[in-house]
Amino acid sequence: MGSGAITREYLNFQSDRIERVLAAHKVPVRVDGGSVTPRWIRFHVAPGLGAKVASIRNLSEELALALGAPDVRVSRDGEQLAVEVPRPDAAPVLLLPLLRRMSARPPYTACLGLADDGRPLLIRLPSPEVAHILVAGATGSGKTELMRAIVTSLALQHRQAQLQIVLIDPKQRGFGPLAKLQHLLAPIATGPAEALAVLERCVAEMERRDQEDRCTPRILIAVDELGDLLATGGKAVEAALTRLAQRGREAGLHLVAGTQKPSSAALGSMLKANFPVRLVGRVGSAEDARVASGQAGTGAEKLLGRGDFLVVAGGHTTRFQAAWVPRGDWEALAHLMVAARG
Repeated sequence: MGSGAITREYLNFQSDRIERVLAAHKVPVRVDGGSVTPRWIRFHVAPGLGAKVASIRNLSEELALALGAPDVRVSRDGEQLAVEVPRPDAAPVLLLPLLRRMSARPPYTACLGLADDGRPLLIRLPSPEVAHILVAGATGSGKTELMRAIVTSLALQHRQAQLQIVLIDPKQRGFGPLAKLQHLLAPIATGPAEALAVLERCVAEMERRDQEDRCTPRILIAVDELGDLLATGGKAVEAALTRLAQRGREAGLHLVAGTQKPSSAALGSMLKANFPVRLVGRVGSAEDARVASGQAGTGAEKLLGRGDFLVVAGGHTTRFQAAWVPRGDWEALAHLMVAARG
């Protein structure tokens, strides 16, 4: 099905199918059409009198079969429910074209991708509700690609005098394309000793800024595979990261950390508690989804992978398609960085 095939008639046809399936199981609902995003179609479902949310969630397999979809995800959307169905003609969200289409962003604001309403989804690091970000997802979720997009969008927005970046990559697979960024305070840290040295340097800078009441230039500390780093770096690395997470925002230091297993046992309870924003990709089970997001019922176990994410912050959940930078765009990115420094 081509991009032009998602017509109003198609949405109405699928809406009628959803109503019929639920009516057959004595679950009264009204479906008010759907909104279209690059990766899925969201149908807005208003439960009728006596309809239980759990009953609708339990019928997700029947809905998928009726809609001809591999799977569907049922989620809360205010006072309504949403039935989210993968698009048959899904398209990626490319970071550089997305940034070119946008007007000026507020300072230190990263672009995550496109939200479920089709608008760019932005996140401002200095906001008290943000400060630090935990990115969670299993292999194939697009976790590392999302982290690269966050770092890239911030680097393109700021000169080195405004933003400095620390990259820690224990498995040496995630941040390689960013190795030539002029914003780097040090070469990409790969081993636990290198990581500890640069983290202790950041802690010392944080303490100096506290004494001088300074918060600029902002420092972004991005860690891919946080669980692996903690396993190899031990208590010293955990202590440095925890101090940065607890006190870094006021001094202008922000953590963006990726992990496959965001449990307190894997990350440490104090460190995990200081990530108010969670970006959650596909995980293996409902329990993994609860641990990753910090709340039950997000349905992250039914995400599509490959950049299909939820942002969980302040008790609200928004689905979005993460932006990414394909291999062929890295040369163009290098030219943009040079232009930004000129």
